[in-house]
Formats: sequence, C-alpha cells, structure tokens
Amino acid sequence: MGGADNAGGGSSAGGSSAGIGSGLQRAQVFLCLATLLYRGSHLMIGLVAVVQHQRDRPAAWVLLAVAVACSVLVHGLARVRGWFDRRAVAVDVLVTGCALPFAAYAWADTRQAPAIAWTMVLGGSASAVAAVTFRRWAAAVGAVLLIALTHVVGYQLVEAEVAVVGGHLNAILSSAVITRVFWWYLRRQGRLLDAATEQAMRAEAGRARYAERIAHHRALHDTVLATLTTIAHGAVDANAPEVRRRCAREAAYLRRLVQQNPDDDAATRQDVGAALEGAVRETEELGLRVTTQYHALPTVPPDVATAFGDAVREALNNVLRHSGTGRAFLTATGDDGHLLVTVVDQGAGFDPGRVTVGAAGGFGLPRSVHARMRDSGGAAEVDSAPGEGTCVALRWPG
Repeated sequence: MGGADNAGGGSSAGGSSAGIGSGLQRAQVFLCLATLLYRGSHLMIGLVAVVQHQRDRPAAWVLLAVAVACSVLVHGLARVRGWFDRRAVAVDVLVTGCALPFAAYAWADTRQAPAIAWTMVLGGSASAVAAVTFRRWAAAVGAVLLIALTHVVGYQLVEAEVAVVGGHLNAILSSAVITRVFWWYLRRQGRLLDAATEQAMRAEAGRARYAERIAHHRALHDTVLATLTTIAHGAVDANAPEVRRRCAREAAYLRRLVQQNPDDDAATRQDVGAALEGAVRETEELGLRVTTQYHALPTVPPDVATAFGDAVREALNNVLRHSGTGRAFLTATGDDGHLLVTVVDQGAGFDPGRVTVGAAGGFGLPRSVHARMRDSGGAAEVDSAPGEGTCVALRWPG
C-alpha cells in the first residue's frame, strides 16, 4: 500500500500523471466524496450534541464552526485540486483531531463524556483523510497515533468509561486502515482501467489505420488499376482525350493520397446521384456504354453516397473487363429512405460461388463491392451464371 501514497499524496497527483476522466482521477474523486460524506455525518452528530447538551454555551457553537471551517478547507481544496492538500490536512489533524477536544474541555466547560464525545467523533474522519494524504508511512501513522493519544487523554479528563474510550479508539484506527485499503484498491482498479483504455485505444488506432489502408487499396483497384488494365489489354486508345482526362484525374487522386490532405477528401464528398454519375462517366471514358435510369433518389449520408459510387464503379469496371460486352444498364430507385441500385449486363456471366478474390489476388467483388456496402450499412447481391449475364444489386439500408 505504500506505493499508493506516492501518486496520490500531492494536490496535483491526478492532473499531471493522468488525463481527465482517467481511472486514477475517478478513484480520487470517489475517495474525496466518500471522506466528505464521512465528515458530514460527524458534523451532523456534533450539531445534534451541541443542541442537546450545550445549546446555551456560545463557545460550543464557536468550536463547531471551527470544525466546519476545517472541513471546508480540506474538502474544498480537494474539490478544486482533485486531491487532498497535505498542509490543509495537517491543519485539520492538529485543530479538529487534537486541539478541539481540549478546547471543548477548557473553554466550553465540558466535563461529561456525552458532551465532549462529538469532538472525539470528528477524529475518525480526520484520521481517515490523514491516512491517505501523507506520502510517507511515518507521517500517516504518526498523525493517526497523535489523534488517538489525544482521545485517550481527553476521555481521561472527563473520566469516561473504558468501553467508551476503546470504542472511539477503534473508530479512529479502523477509519484510517479501511480508508487506506480502499485507496489502495481504487488506485489499483484505476490503473487497470487506464491500462485497458490505453490498450483499446491502440487497438482502435490500428483498426483505423488498417481500414484506411484497405480504403486506399480499394480506391486504387477501382480507379488507377482499372484504367491501366484496360489500356494494357488494348481495349481503348491510350491517347484518346477521354482516357487522358481520366488519367489526369487519377494522377491527381494519387497525389492527394500521398499528401494525405483531409481537405481534399472532404471536398470530394457528393450526393448519391452525383456519385453514381461520376462512376458511369469514368467508365464510359474507357469505352463502356451505360444506359442509366434514376427515380426518386433519397438523401443519404456522404459516406453511403461514396460507397455506392465506388461499388458501382467496380461493378462497371468488371463489366468492361470480364463480361465480353460493351453495354451495361444502371437503375437507381428510392423508396421511403431506402435506395436500390442495380448494374446489369448481358455478357458472359460467371459462377458467383467460385469467386473469392479478384484476378491476380485483387479485390474484386468481395472487397470492392460487398465489403464497401457492408461497411456503410448496406448490402450487395450478385446474381450471375455462365452465359446468362450478371446483375449486381446494391441496397441501403442493408
């Protein structure tokens, strides 16, 4: 338990070594609140005792006010700084824990155990705070023993019974030990929580980097690689103005990808109609004829519009590369916030059950179409058979 003091003994323990809302700070806040409630219960006992036994003695009310002032000092600073201030706690131990019983005996003319008991009760909450505030064991144990010795002498002055003295000593010592154990346990749990949070943040950062890398791979597959593959197969004239314009756009995309400029990504966001038209236009520049039909397109989030545009682009690229036909049909309809987009060709077709990844280890349908739609909350279905053409249906929500 000694290690618990080192990080929590100062007033800035939580602020310098842990972020706001960390497990350590939550542990400190909880313990400060618990000890405040403990002190509040003792002050309430003092108020009742003064009203019952010393209502007509102004000195008793002054002593109660001093106890309240010390409590406000200790717990007010703890509230502001996040942890107990050692100097304020030292004042509380000397005044509330030690001086108050003797002042009640000498100044308030208290000569009976029931009348002085309320000042003794405050020693329990004073020892609890001292046990977790002082960094060194010697200081913490010394403060608790000083309060205990004060209570023994004070009760001897009023000739209290041994059982009463023993009960109050037990309260002082047990308050210190229990609070110390609580603080050790809360710090330990706070450290475990902070470690788990840090691990989760690292894992989330890794997932984000992986997702970003996959997104870039998909985009490269659907744009640059598709263009280069089409040119390499001789399906289009590389010197045609449309092809050169497309190459220029994709070169600009590669530059943005290298520079990692988030403003460029934000500027490319568009609605779903524009995203679909962009995919159609880019594929037509490579020689594919696309017949389009749109009806009542709904408003969708930007990431959904982007996912539809990229998925349609890949579906049209597949028609261009694999179907053996130069014609495709795209239909997009909306109904009550739902969106359905289909890409149909009457080409060679294939067996969807045998498709795992794209040709030469590329992304193809599983990752460039299905995964994109799934990540955006949608779904994709592929209906095809050898010699029967292909229909790719994209739905959102899925």
